[in-house]
Amino acid sequence: MDFNLTETQLALQKKAREFAVKEVLPVSFSYDEHEIMPMEVIEKAWKAGLTNMAIPKEYGGQGFGLMESVIVVEEIAAACPGIATSVFDNDLGSGPIVIGGNEEQKNRVLKDITQNFKLIAFATSEPGMGSDVAGMQCHAEKDGKDFVLNGTKYWITNAGYSDYITVFATVDPEKKHRGIAAFIVPKDYDGVRTGPHIPKLGQRASNTCSVVLKDVRIPEENILAKPGRGFLLAMQTFQKTRPAVAAFAVGCARSAMEYAIDYAQKRHTFGRPIENYQGIQFKLAEMYKDIEAARLLTYKAAWEGDQGLDSNLTSSMAKAFASDVVMNVTTEAIQVFGGYGYIRSFPVEKLFRDAKLYQIYEGTSEIQRIVISRFIMKKYKHAMPNLFEIPRIEIQAEEKAEKDKVKIDRTSDELGGKWKCLVCGYVYDPVNGDPDSGIAPGTPFEDIPNSWFCPICGSNKTKFAKI
Repeated sequence: MDFNLTETQLALQKKAREFAVKEVLPVSFSYDEHEIMPMEVIEKAWKAGLTNMAIPKEYGGQGFGLMESVIVVEEIAAACPGIATSVFDNDLGSGPIVIGGNEEQKNRVLKDITQNFKLIAFATSEPGMGSDVAGMQCHAEKDGKDFVLNGTKYWITNAGYSDYITVFATVDPEKKHRGIAAFIVPKDYDGVRTGPHIPKLGQRASNTCSVVLKDVRIPEENILAKPGRGFLLAMQTFQKTRPAVAAFAVGCARSAMEYAIDYAQKRHTFGRPIENYQGIQFKLAEMYKDIEAARLLTYKAAWEGDQGLDSNLTSSMAKAFASDVVMNVTTEAIQVFGGYGYIRSFPVEKLFRDAKLYQIYEGTSEIQRIVISRFIMKKYKHAMPNLFEIPRIEIQAEEKAEKDKVKIDRTSDELGGKWKCLVCGYVYDPVNGDPDSGIAPGTPFEDIPNSWFCPICGSNKTKFAKI
């Protein structure tokens, strides 16, 4: 077990951080304010080798593993979560092709994306369907060797500026996941139309819109997954991308914490910096420990994926935990700033708005908890014996006094006591008295001498309270 990043990873982290501070952070507020897609920034990231992270090198991509991807994602998201979402959406859109595409599709589409600065979007969600992927209604009708698509996709990141879209559709909604197929859809195909940018609470710089498909003919060479295989392909893609979503959240939270530290050190109230107040110190401590935990869980999910292990559970935990952490951290960061955190003069209100999306997209936090709970109830292997099969062996010391055995075996209810030690929980029973201290049975607690001490922990009589 080694928690150190490699030299290559550290160099990549430094490169991404410098790009984030120089190219992303200064323009992030303006892009967010005007809700403009940051195409210029994305192209700079492409030229710098900070996009298409998961596409193999033989197809023009960076060929990085999930660990390298989450390291870079955290840095860009720390500067602007919205811009980061659009910068890295190519990994989501190209994921189904990397995982399930044939060689011809990979050479044709992936190389076009990586070599010519083109964007590819990912489309599963619909106006009436988000987390319930199996409930999609977008229809794919077989026509000879081709398919014809009709329907609407919604919440599709980068769709308004993309050149390709990986579209998931069903041959029969009644078949649920067994009817879902996947297709590579170039945006210039007849019948493909995208709607206007959807106004959002946060991450406004990231383009999000609908994709309307009207009699769109998909030739055989663009069929990515046949009916019944599309759902699995979508789930495999999410398993690969959820660690990155967790990394988005970690980056966003980290910045909120850092800004809160800066403000706490400069802001004075009641004659001294607010960093000197324990209430502020505790908030910052909570932020730091939770961010560290979220990052470690994210790294574990990425590591499992790179090792070829089934990382579905860990990816779900990382996304769910990091999403909650970033909401808590950004909320508390605003609290540290007070009224100034609520206005646009400081960046924490933007980070707060941006953070909420992480609990929603690519499977809501509720969906992640369903995944986790199913594992717990069906697959988790207990280290301890079953609750109802715990072995019990009765032992008794040879010279153990009968009164001691009785005292151990009695419960508070059986004692019927009226006074309880607030330190150790011992219950004084007036009916039986306290033979160890010489208190006779029937002695009310009020009549016990003040010099009496709890026979268990030695606390003074004043530490007892009436039940």
